Amino acid sequence: MTPVATGPIFIGGLSGTGKTQLRLALAAHPELSLTRRTRMWDRFYGRFGDLRDPANLDRCLAAMLRDPGVQQLEPDVGRVRRDLTDATPTYAGLFALLHQHYADRGGKRRWGDQLGSVDRFADSIFAAFPTAHMIHMVRDPRHRTSAGRRLTRRARLGWETAIWLQSAELAMRNQWRYAERYLVVHYETFAKDPFGTVEAICSFVDERFVPPMAEAVRGLRFDPCSAEASPPDGLATLSPAAAKFVDRYAGQELARLGYPRTHPVLTGRDRVAFGLTTWPLNRLALAACRSLGAGPAPAGEW
Repeated sequence: MTPVATGPIFIGGLSGTGKTQLRLALAAHPELSLTRRTRMWDRFYGRFGDLRDPANLDRCLAAMLRDPGVQQLEPDVGRVRRDLTDATPTYAGLFALLHQHYADRGGKRRWGDQLGSVDRFADSIFAAFPTAHMIHMVRDPRHRTSAGRRLTRRARLGWETAIWLQSAELAMRNQWRYAERYLVVHYETFAKDPFGTVEAICSFVDERFVPPMAEAVRGLRFDPCSAEASPPDGLATLSPAAAKFVDRYAGQELARLGYPRTHPVLTGRDRVAFGLTTWPLNRLALAACRSLGAGPAPAGEW
């Protein structure tokens, strides 16, 4: 008999990469509890010291119970404290109890969470949950239809490019390090073939693709640009100068993730704009963002 999968499922990636669509599809499985943005890992992990100290545990629990992300799990503090007495308190263990209790109340066998920054905690998560699975959603930064609206402010392009670079570097590093437990999924593939993509992800997390999931997939919506256009045609949301900037500073990572470099052709006016404003302002913003935390992947070869 095939063992029943029980490890948690995490969905990560930047905004606009298909995380929500994937969560909706997986959550349609009758035995899966998939929550969204409980934010426990990025807001509370390691913030209160060693939880074996009762005072630290009390402070941590008090802070978590005030947090809207945690409140959506409707925590039973008494049950949490009773269950913690049977094991050494850790942050991962505490987070798991809150998720599992919520899943139990819904009659679900397995829990998971959607959190954009979860890729930064891959080492700690896999150390705590050896049977966990993590799905990292990525998307060509030149295609994101929201980018045209977000990048109207000067130097925003550099900041967004730095954030994308961090996500891309973590995707490649974590997939190399955790292999069969870490899956990188392209938004473009998901948008073009949602049924095939969800079926493949079900196989990855050791779950069956069941009829309610098929119904959920039929109701998913994607940006027409990414679902139907070839990569060069998707540059309409970025000016040629902006696309050239992305190609210059993210070209290597784009290629490693399977995205082609587009080599946009600039008019004389575009070249002037690139040299005088697009390049210097956004290069500074990119450097500043990476120095503040959106820098290279954590230490370790991959």
